[in-house]
Amino acid sequence: MYTIKDMPRNDRPRERLMKLGAKSLSTYELIAIIFRFGYLDQSAIDLAKTLIGSLRSLSELREKTIPEIAKIKGIGETKAISLLAAIELGERVLHETKAQIQIASPSDVFGLLKYDMKNLEQEVLIALYLDVKTNLIAKKQIFIGGLNQSLVHPREVFKYAVKYSAYSIILVHNHPSGDPEPSPQDLEVTKRFKEAGKMLQIDLLDHIIIANDTYLSIKEYNRNRK
Repeated sequence: MYTIKDMPRNDRPRERLMKLGAKSLSTYELIAIIFRFGYLDQSAIDLAKTLIGSLRSLSELREKTIPEIAKIKGIGETKAISLLAAIELGERVLHETKAQIQIASPSDVFGLLKYDMKNLEQEVLIALYLDVKTNLIAKKQIFIGGLNQSLVHPREVFKYAVKYSAYSIILVHNHPSGDPEPSPQDLEVTKRFKEAGKMLQIDLLDHIIIANDTYLSIKEYNRNRK
């Protein structure tokens, strides 16, 4: 049985990727790296070639389900899950890189960050930096831990706003409890950042709390309390 380990070291997919970069690899070699292991007398490369041979075009993989991929002998559910996860990650990276993202509402913020922030065990504070048309310039993780005003200083957020020449910012943090209701600390931190932004002429547009599958806009929350 001829396996990847039998190949000269410099010809193995992982080693070639490390040395030459991912673009130098064929499609079946990239899939073999995701599969990691073969099955019985078939190497990961053999399984990848079998999979590609079952498709009319590579784009067809986007429409395949886990059971459809897993039914190919030697692939199984674990490899199928890994492959579809890699495809989804690639699509998200491509979308975020090439598409200009405009943040026009709290729901836009939730759509952008829900996959990153839901089900986290700790609170994480992220700042979104926007241009004059509220297009996203950059996003930056600022802090991990409870949102305490003595620990989260505006300078950590606004130094990046200056660096990116941002016109405005939006703060986003998560509530691992699943309850989006803002705490007194959340409201106080928001007020403090709003005041700091006025001094720098960089507007804090909103502070969004993401709690698993829901979210809350502190701007709207404060408006409704008046």
